[in-house]
Amino acid sequence: MNRLTSFPQRLRIPALLGVVLELILACLVAADATGTPPVSRDPLKVDLLGVFAHPDDETGAAGTLVTYALGRGKTVANVYCTRGEGGGNMVGTQYGPALGILREGELRECLGLMGIRHCFFLDRADFAYTESLAITLEKWGHEATLERLVRLIRILRPEVVVTMNPAPNPGQHGNHQAAGLLAIEAFDAAARRDRFPEQLTLEGLSPWQVRKLYHGGAPGAGATIDVTQPLPDGRIPATVAGMALAHHRSQGFGGMASSPWLRPPQTWVLVKTVVPFDSGESDLFRGLPVADPISPIPSPRSESTPDNAPKLAFVPRPAVEFYQDWVRQHGIGHVAAAFEPDIPVVAGEASPILIDAPASMRAAVGDPANWSLPAGWTLVGRATRLGTVADGRQRLAVQVRPPEGHPADAEIRVSFPGAAVSEEVKARLHPVPQIRANQLRTDPDLDAPLDGAVWKTLPEHPIESGWTWQGTATGPADCSGRFRVARNATHLWIEIRVHDDVVVTNIEPNDIKGHWRSDSVELCLDPQPGSAHTLGCYKLGIFPSDTTGRVRGSRDADANPGVVESTSPGTRIHSARTPDGYLIRAAIPFSEIAPKGRSIGTRLGFNVLIYDGDKADAVPGENINRVRLAWAPRSGVQGRPEDWGRLDLQ
Repeated sequence: MNRLTSFPQRLRIPALLGVVLELILACLVAADATGTPPVSRDPLKVDLLGVFAHPDDETGAAGTLVTYALGRGKTVANVYCTRGEGGGNMVGTQYGPALGILREGELRECLGLMGIRHCFFLDRADFAYTESLAITLEKWGHEATLERLVRLIRILRPEVVVTMNPAPNPGQHGNHQAAGLLAIEAFDAAARRDRFPEQLTLEGLSPWQVRKLYHGGAPGAGATIDVTQPLPDGRIPATVAGMALAHHRSQGFGGMASSPWLRPPQTWVLVKTVVPFDSGESDLFRGLPVADPISPIPSPRSESTPDNAPKLAFVPRPAVEFYQDWVRQHGIGHVAAAFEPDIPVVAGEASPILIDAPASMRAAVGDPANWSLPAGWTLVGRATRLGTVADGRQRLAVQVRPPEGHPADAEIRVSFPGAAVSEEVKARLHPVPQIRANQLRTDPDLDAPLDGAVWKTLPEHPIESGWTWQGTATGPADCSGRFRVARNATHLWIEIRVHDDVVVTNIEPNDIKGHWRSDSVELCLDPQPGSAHTLGCYKLGIFPSDTTGRVRGSRDADANPGVVESTSPGTRIHSARTPDGYLIRAAIPFSEIAPKGRSIGTRLGFNVLIYDGDKADAVPGENINRVRLAWAPRSGVQGRPEDWGRLDLQ
């Protein structure tokens, strides 16, 4: 051994021995009179458990979590289904597993400031933005994921669980819905010996009955938590929450520390409980503690609470129908009492509307019915019987035609006075626009001048400044657009002219993803219109230029995501600046729109989305998202093809 290197090592030995002796002394001091270190039967026992989908999803609960962790002496832990690796990155180029590591680090820094003791992951994949609960549970594995969550509940033994709203409201991420659904199912499963019994026989766990479970939402039968009551050290929970959430820098939360919207009271819906329901709670732990053995009590009932027995009802979109059946099966109909289901219909054409009726209803084909529709909406024909469905219910169909263009949502009502079940039922109809793709005789040039010879022969369709699905445009010059669309035998041709008074270019050539971060357009094409999710669709985000001046595009959250050069080599895109904004053109092969094994019929689901930032001094990669417009606008529409418009190809 070299003396020059070994000599300093020998000097360090006494210091190392001193550290070891200090550790031994600390253990002796902690030991009890028998010399045995103290042992806890529940070393990981917590009072409050949050169940969320991604890092940063604790945002909506942050003030509440801080109130209990730092203000009321409760032990708090959070569980996350994913590490958020499928999301965007506003501070760097890390994506996929690398982004998941970054977001986990940010999360742990955040939770440390909030006083949250433990953080666990269910290790599910964050695969894309989707509004579909069904595809989320399919990708994650419903039963396997529930088993992991039940294991954590049996280990942590929380008194109270808070989670996300599982309702398929427009704009509600499918992963968020799944986190709420799994938490509610785990409330019951963790207490049952016949659910995942190997955890009891092989892992040394015991059943555990959570005392109360809440999800976020309107007050209703739940609790309201004041997040401005000072903590023992004088700080305000909402302020502490903002400072903690600012650690989610990759998600653009750097300015969260001073967010005023963190200060309003946080409201919670009481979903399941072992103590009586109360609509005026100010403490999630009201009525606790209680001793074992305990059992959940039935949920509260009201006139608006769905009955477990099937009734006369309109059939909503599949995600809503699943949710309504699920809340009935789990005896929590009260959480859906204020939920408004809707049915997409196509503007200007007769769209089928389905009605389910209980077997006891004697409505025959052609029975008289009382229909109510707004002015401009028409009923086409009379109700016809389609046969029977589950539980012996019979299904009726009728066709409704909305006005053409972009009519507002409408309410439809019906009753069958001569039937055994004569109550009036209603539903909200959400019309989506439709247009036709002109047949081309001559292919247009992508790089032709503005209003080139072929392009100018095609009709224009507006995207008005008021057609927002996020943010607010100050007027047409701030953000608006118009587009043309046509087809030949092999390609779909699209031109979008965007009016934007401040065109921002802050995306570097090695960062062609997350088009929503900057000025861009997104083309949404569904080969089977009205799909429940986007993973069989074609969604192309196009930046008018990267920082080198080159037009770039990337597919996102669809059948084949990634930069367009790799995922859709036959797709061609073009961009040019205009006096009042920019122009985007695309030629997309039909062979790339439909995934392998699928065909394209005479109609596509179709939407054009515009993203606007207006921050001229944006740094590279910065998320400047401010306003989002769409031809068929609705909150979260980029992930819900059911609400896209329709494009006829013939």
